[in-house]
Amino acid sequence: MSTAAETVRPRPRRPRPRVLAPAAPAALLVLAALAGPLLAPHPVDKPVTAPYGAAGTDTVLGGDQLGRDVLSRLLHGGSALIGSALVVALVVTFVAALLGCFAVLSPRLGRLVERAADTAILLPPVLGIMLVALAWPDGGRLAVSAAAVALGIPYAVRIVAGAAAPIAATGFVEAAAASGERLGHLALREILPNLRATVLALFGLRFVDAVYVISMAGFLQLGPRPPEADWALMIRENGPGILLNPWSVVAPGLAIGLLAIGVNLAANALAPASARRAALR
Repeated sequence: MSTAAETVRPRPRRPRPRVLAPAAPAALLVLAALAGPLLAPHPVDKPVTAPYGAAGTDTVLGGDQLGRDVLSRLLHGGSALIGSALVVALVVTFVAALLGCFAVLSPRLGRLVERAADTAILLPPVLGIMLVALAWPDGGRLAVSAAAVALGIPYAVRIVAGAAAPIAATGFVEAAAASGERLGHLALREILPNLRATVLALFGLRFVDAVYVISMAGFLQLGPRPPEADWALMIRENGPGILLNPWSVVAPGLAIGLLAIGVNLAANALAPASARRAALR
């Protein structure tokens, strides 16, 4: 006869989520960028040292071309870039998920999406950004974000449509169509819930791509303009003095690279986990 201690089995320890380690760097960098204006030791537009001043106790990363504190401008410059990239990624992923699911169910829409994507592939990204940004009234960050959305949707729709095509040919979708369900129900209730992993991975890729596009526009002076604190603009402005104070260029460059890599790793780690949860439901 077993005792109570023998019948009560210890609960198995839950494995630590595999996504915590890859997602931690991106999360910390995003939090630092959002809280940066509160942590900046100096005003963002006030010279506190000599132009391209060396790093010291008062200016940890030295000064920029006008003697402004590089660390303060670095802490101020990330929130706008992250916010713009996040909006672009959300809009592109949302529109692509809807159009991709409907495209595999509607041959006419599918052909239209394919032709639009083929046309977008022929247009170089730099030329597309310049056309939209220069034609936009007053240009600026909003114009660059609109260009990133317009250029990103055709590629993203093809990815979603390619992943949705095998699902659209499965038996449960055909059974729902045979029972008289409408096109919207088939796309949003039958196909889209089975694309969680694809949509999540697509969001990560679109975010990284938006970071690169907005940063490239900053290098071309098509997005943020002086005296705005922006990571890409800091690299362009301080390029001539990189030998005098390397941190004025290296620090924002590392921030952009770490942000893109961190978000990409986090999206790749989250996608398999969401796929396993979707398979269990």
